[in-house]
Amino acid sequence: QGGGSAVIDMENMDDTSGSSFEDMGEMHQRMKEEEEEEVEGDAGAAEDEDGEFLGMKGLRGQLGRQVADQMWQVGKRQASRAFSLYANIDILRPYFDVEPIQVRARLLESMIPVKMINFPQKIAGELYGPLMLVFTLVAILLHGMKTSDTIIREGTLMGTAIGTCFGYWLGVSSFIYFLAYLCNAQITMVQMLSLLGYGLFGHCITLFVTYNIHFHSLFYIFWLGVGGLSTLRMVAVLVSRTVGHTQRLILCGTLAALHMLFLLYLHFAYHKVVEGILDTLEGPNMPPFQRVARDIPVVSNAVLNTTAKAIALTL
Repeated sequence: QGGGSAVIDMENMDDTSGSSFEDMGEMHQRMKEEEEEEVEGDAGAAEDEDGEFLGMKGLRGQLGRQVADQMWQVGKRQASRAFSLYANIDILRPYFDVEPIQVRARLLESMIPVKMINFPQKIAGELYGPLMLVFTLVAILLHGMKTSDTIIREGTLMGTAIGTCFGYWLGVSSFIYFLAYLCNAQITMVQMLSLLGYGLFGHCITLFVTYNIHFHSLFYIFWLGVGGLSTLRMVAVLVSRTVGHTQRLILCGTLAALHMLFLLYLHFAYHKVVEGILDTLEGPNMPPFQRVARDIPVVSNAVLNTTAKAIALTL
């Protein structure tokens, strides 16, 4: 010290008076850790936001699937209910639940006109009797075609008869029901089908008798008597259920004309129309192929002898 040499006492130096490499390293490490923590925090926040977004999307997708499944179940339930409604045979049971005694009584009533206009006459709301009468009329037409000279196929014959009878029953019933609706008549479609179906009882009797007994005078008697009674029965029922003279005239006149003309058609023109249709579809009725014997010319004995001698010489 006295000689002027400067000796620094390192032990008396304050460690906190300056910065060292260790302090710088620690500060750098701490800053790096803080940056990593910030980066991790940002990533976590981003993940939370993505999770919330995906959660909303998942919730919306789940709600959409639930709504779609619910709509599918409702549509399936309605379709199955509609199918069971039309496929269930119990719906048609009230229209065919009838005793044979009642059917017989209604057949007899269909031939007896009742003059009662002040109150609506009762109409049976069942279809068993009319349906059986339509099939009976089909059988009578088949019988009439077989007893005639018409040669046709069974399938074509039956199909034509069924189409004619059911077409008249359903078509005329629908047309008269439409007229009744326009004329303000109190009748339903089922009652109209029942009324017209039982009205075919007179047609069945007339055609069955006249197909077996071929007299035109007898047919006209049955046409006016039996067919006229069944027609008057239907006219009386419609008159009792219609208000107004003009409406009654239009409705009852149309029904009477169609019903009586249909009977004339079945007796006179049905066979000819069927034959014409079959000739158009299958060609004219040709007679079956038969073998016909041919005449053999007479050969003289001289020719036969010469031929026999030639054959003998050859052998």
